[in-house]
Amino acid sequence: MDLSIPRLGEPRIASPFRKTARAGEWTGRFIPEGARLLLDLELPVPPSSDAAASPAALELAGPRESIFFDPSKLRVGIVTCGGLCPGINNVIRSLVLQLHHRYGVRRIVGFQYGFAGLAPSRRQPVVDLDPAVVREIHHDGGSLLGTSRGPQAPEVMVDTLERMGVGLLLAIGGDGTLRGLDAIHAEIARRGLKIAVVAVPKTIDNDIPLVDRSFGFDTAFSIAVQSIRAAHTEAQAHQNGIGLVRLMGRHTGYIAATATVAEPDVNCVLVPEVAFALDGDHGLLAWLRRRLESRGHAVIVVAEGAGQDLVGGEGADPSGNRRFGDVGALLKECIRTDLGACGIEHTLKYIDPSYQIRSVPANPNDALFCSFLARHAVHAGISGRTCVLVAMRHDRYVHLPIREAVLGRKTLDPAGDLWQAVLESTGQPPTWGNAQ
Repeated sequence: MDLSIPRLGEPRIASPFRKTARAGEWTGRFIPEGARLLLDLELPVPPSSDAAASPAALELAGPRESIFFDPSKLRVGIVTCGGLCPGINNVIRSLVLQLHHRYGVRRIVGFQYGFAGLAPSRRQPVVDLDPAVVREIHHDGGSLLGTSRGPQAPEVMVDTLERMGVGLLLAIGGDGTLRGLDAIHAEIARRGLKIAVVAVPKTIDNDIPLVDRSFGFDTAFSIAVQSIRAAHTEAQAHQNGIGLVRLMGRHTGYIAATATVAEPDVNCVLVPEVAFALDGDHGLLAWLRRRLESRGHAVIVVAEGAGQDLVGGEGADPSGNRRFGDVGALLKECIRTDLGACGIEHTLKYIDPSYQIRSVPANPNDALFCSFLARHAVHAGISGRTCVLVAMRHDRYVHLPIREAVLGRKTLDPAGDLWQAVLESTGQPPTWGNAQ
């Protein structure tokens, strides 16, 4: 694994922070060049016999004493891509304030509607950004700049950056955005341009590899907890009442699992990482009949990517991501059919808060997280680092090469602590019948 961070060149300009530090106006600290954080806190067992081998380590994020860009001459572009997520406006606001007030950058533009805003054929005007424009946006969900899915030609986007004199592109987005930035960086490098690209990773699903969490996740599972409470209330109010909650999580079950442990009224959780069977003595439907017979109600939480072998999806979205079938609708129909065939009177309430979760403002914990990520993204870009994302690892802020972040996806470990907590909280079977 190559965790080195590309740079545009040697940083030779004194950071504005040095001046304020001498004046006693800044009490922070510079991060020494070469400062690293171990990727894994635990050493392998047995330890490596190669004494010369160095453990993998990530570069620490933070302000540097010398920077690459002259802030008085720098033009910065900001773009938001992919689906909505709580906290996007918090990141935009913090980026602008950090650039303007801390580094003195006065030329900041926002590209509208994702990477489409960098394609002249889409004719989207840029938005001039300053503290007055972003003053109140953190109170709102969504994105001030709008968003879109789908790639644009890297050559065209770099043409736009070069024509507008943008030296630093700050992008907020998920795995598709990271792949797009990787392609933009490759085209910039091919042309020999001095343009830095830095990402603030955004995904509600918390599935970016090598990082602890991504912004929006805390808000997402907090609102999911409210939906679970509503489902539990509905289920208890009826004889053989069933609350079925479908939560976001295309490839990972982090939201479903975390919300379940936080609100332990759930009796069964279905996630993409653990297959389940509907039929048979040890399938979900038989389990539900036994649960209703013994307790008279049930709450089931399902992540949107669970059970795709049963429901199937067709095609792909504009970002190239697979379109998922609706597992919630499948479960609702199968449960009603099965209980009806068995003569079991019941009431089923189906709750899907997905778009409510995506579009709300960030909660205080996420708002704090967004502020840190944005400020560290500015530090990284101003210092000349490129093709890099900022993230948290072991409660420290670090730089992660985009090339490593796009190689895989973080998933819930069925043998890990979180899933074990789910099993202990719900009492559900660890395996389902003949599920593969």
